[in-house]
Amino acid sequence: MRLGIMQPYFFPYIGYFSLIKNVDKFILLDDVQFIRHGWIERNRILKQTGGWQYIAVPLKKHSQSTKIKDIEINNSIDWKSKIFAQLDHYKKAPYYKSVINLIYNVFEKDYYSISDLNLVCLQEICNYLNIETPIEIFRNMGIKIDKTCASDEWALNICKAFPTVNEYWNPIGGRDFFNRDKYSANGIDLKFHKVDIIEYSQKKDKFEEALSIIDIIMFNDVETTNKMMERYILYE
Repeated sequence: MRLGIMQPYFFPYIGYFSLIKNVDKFILLDDVQFIRHGWIERNRILKQTGGWQYIAVPLKKHSQSTKIKDIEINNSIDWKSKIFAQLDHYKKAPYYKSVINLIYNVFEKDYYSISDLNLVCLQEICNYLNIETPIEIFRNMGIKIDKTCASDEWALNICKAFPTVNEYWNPIGGRDFFNRDKYSANGIDLKFHKVDIIEYSQKKDKFEEALSIIDIIMFNDVETTNKMMERYILYE
C-alpha cells in the first residue's frame, strides 16, 4: 500500500492533490507543532491588478508550542466574506460558478479548528475532482505509534502502524530530510513526488504558477485538472 502524509493545508496547490490522488491512503498529520505563516491557514490566488495575493483564515492567539490540532480559528473576524470578495474577480473564469458554489458549501458550516476546516476543504475538492483516496486526520484515528526520536520518524512510525504499507510518498521538497536507511530497514520504499507544473490560461499576460487549487479549477475542467495531476515524476 502506498501511503501519503502531510500537514493539513488550506486549499493547497495541485501537487498536494496529485499526491492524494496517486496514493492508496492519505493522512493529515495534525499532532505536531504549528508553524506560523505556512500553508495551514493561508494560500495564494490571483490578484485582480496582477500578481498574487493571500487568502487566509485568522487564528486565535496561541503559544509557540501549540500543536496544529489545537489551533483555533478566530471567528470574530468575518474571514469568509473577505475571501469571497477576493475571489470576486474570477467571475469571468469559465468554471467560476461551480467552484464558488463548492466553496460556499464548505463555508456554510462553522469551524473552530483549522484542522477540521482544512479536512473539509480537501474532501470537497477531492469529491469535485473524483479523487477517491480516503483521507483521515491523525488525531481521530486512534492509532498508537512508536516514540519519535527525529523529525523524519513521524512518517516512518505511522507507516509501521499499517502492516500493508510498503511505500511512503512525500513531496520532492523533503528529499534530503529523510534517512533512507531507516525506511529500508522496515521494508518501506521512499518515493519523492514532483508535479510538472504546466501553464494554463489565467486571462492574464503573465502566468502565476503554484497557486491554490482554486485557481486551477476556476480555469480548467475536471478532466484537464486530473490530467495535470497525472503529470508527475517519482524520485528515489
